[in-house]
Amino acid sequence: MAPHLLSDTAALTGRMLRHITRSLDTIITTAVMPIAMMLLFVYVLGGAIDTRQGDGGGTYIDYLLPGILLITVASGISYTTFRLFADLQSGIFDRFNTMPIARSAILWSHVITSMVANLVSLLVVMAVALIIGFRSPAGLGAWLAVAGMLALLTLALTWVAVIPGLTAKGADGALVYSYPLIFLPFISSAFVPTGSMPGPVRWFAEHQPSTPIIDAIRSLWAAQPVGNDIWTAVAWCAGILVAAFVTAMAAYHRRIG
Repeated sequence: MAPHLLSDTAALTGRMLRHITRSLDTIITTAVMPIAMMLLFVYVLGGAIDTRQGDGGGTYIDYLLPGILLITVASGISYTTFRLFADLQSGIFDRFNTMPIARSAILWSHVITSMVANLVSLLVVMAVALIIGFRSPAGLGAWLAVAGMLALLTLALTWVAVIPGLTAKGADGALVYSYPLIFLPFISSAFVPTGSMPGPVRWFAEHQPSTPIIDAIRSLWAAQPVGNDIWTAVAWCAGILVAAFVTAMAAYHRRIG
């Protein structure tokens, strides 16, 4: 069953990636908003923001970039929901389900396509960050840890995106779910240290998933001790992944009967 699933997923993923290469505007638009936000904060607002209590030095782009990458991922997975919803409405799921292919391969192909598209968007944002001054003294191990964390986060949020793709009643409803995910990093340590926030806001910022993920990536890039942030970040990502996967598969089986 496993080889059958792998080969079917590979074939369907190839089909979806060909569609993406013919419409690169989705990747471009995913990267445009985070890049514009990054430029705005670095060149317009950055001079008025004091981050010294949170990052131990460095430029504002060094402090800002981890949060921008989270926003990039949250923006990109909204297209997963839209593509999945569009395939359901077109009837192609019904057609695939009449063919001798693994049923879960359809969902996995959407997830893997989203992972590839988000990787490209993240690389574009990283390239712009390097151009405008981002620098890191981190070694290869730290960079690999950052890449692994971003990959795990993207996989988790992509499975979250599958749920509204399967359950939404309309295209607008399929897309609107991503807004909370995009705005969640704004109430975190992404742009300013949480210590500068008023009490209730600070409590929320320090106890939601974005902050430990951002803090762990920031510390890794700064070659500073990570502490418990990395384990808290991994636990959040793994928990979201498991819950989203189970919920998405249950919704899928209900949808296809």
